[in-house]
Amino acid sequence: MFFNKKPVDFLAIGDITIDAFIRLENASVHCNLDREGCELCVAFGQKIPYQSGKVVYATGNAANAAVAASRLGINSAIITNLGEDKNGQDCLDVLRQEKISVENVRVHKGKATNFNYVLWYEDERTILVRHEPYNRVLSVFEKPGWIYLSSIGNDSEKYHQEILKYLESNPDIKLAFQPGTFQLLSGLEKLLPFIGQSEVFVCNHEEARKLLGNQGSGIEAAKQIYNLGAKNAIVTAGANGAYLYNNEGAIFMPTYPSSQPPIERTGAGDAYASTFVTALILGKTAREAIVWAPINARSVIEHVGAHEGLLTRSKLEKLLTKVPLAFVPQKINLD
Repeated sequence: MFFNKKPVDFLAIGDITIDAFIRLENASVHCNLDREGCELCVAFGQKIPYQSGKVVYATGNAANAAVAASRLGINSAIITNLGEDKNGQDCLDVLRQEKISVENVRVHKGKATNFNYVLWYEDERTILVRHEPYNRVLSVFEKPGWIYLSSIGNDSEKYHQEILKYLESNPDIKLAFQPGTFQLLSGLEKLLPFIGQSEVFVCNHEEARKLLGNQGSGIEAAKQIYNLGAKNAIVTAGANGAYLYNNEGAIFMPTYPSSQPPIERTGAGDAYASTFVTALILGKTAREAIVWAPINARSVIEHVGAHEGLLTRSKLEKLLTKVPLAFVPQKINLD
């Protein structure tokens, strides 16, 4: 059942998983000259000591987004697939605790729940991802204000077509699209219909380069995605801020300043994207929403896992009253 009878504002669609964090001690990182293409290296064929471990339930892009929206006061639901196991039950328990409707969560007999291993070194992470091969079918659900579509396994082309058909049949529903690993691997041609439907499209700068064939980064990539049909195209660049392109032009948004060092970055992109969308749902302009997003993302990277640092609306609004003068959207002239 839904936790209240209000219409669903935010319906997340995507695979759910569990993140098992393994904090490494003895490792190294090797990068090329432009600090891209970095590789995490550990000793091969040896026993490797680790510092700590932690398991976080009900994660994955869509679940993280639903938790963020719910904590900000939005009536949220999720469509996802779980295995019939204890891990799946633990995920359901977390979603209920976060006041997210699980009415359209499908439990598959004889299947396992998705489980990721997160190799955590310094403040970054490398995630070993596996999506279980579920028979995904789009269920009948209460019509939401927004659909937030994110990471789904690579055996889901038919499922994506069902989602696209639903969106085309319900043009009043706004789409936020934050593509996951396997969706990006499907290539730009298959993603074009979703980009064209998107009120909000969000990816990071590395994902944008892969999607666009290494043609442009930062604001140039955001502009290209906008030209493909997304009304608000956001390309994030980690500690270097983020770029937004919409019908008002180009904007750079710096990261939220903090005296606290980052602990690890899992879920920061999910927090950024979903907070921007939630702010729009709450009636904020895109220029206002792009200020909300990095505050929540910054809070997430000061904790372990994607959920612990997510803010309530009151805490986020309190931080908004304390932002420095330089923490404002900056207009970019592309002429």
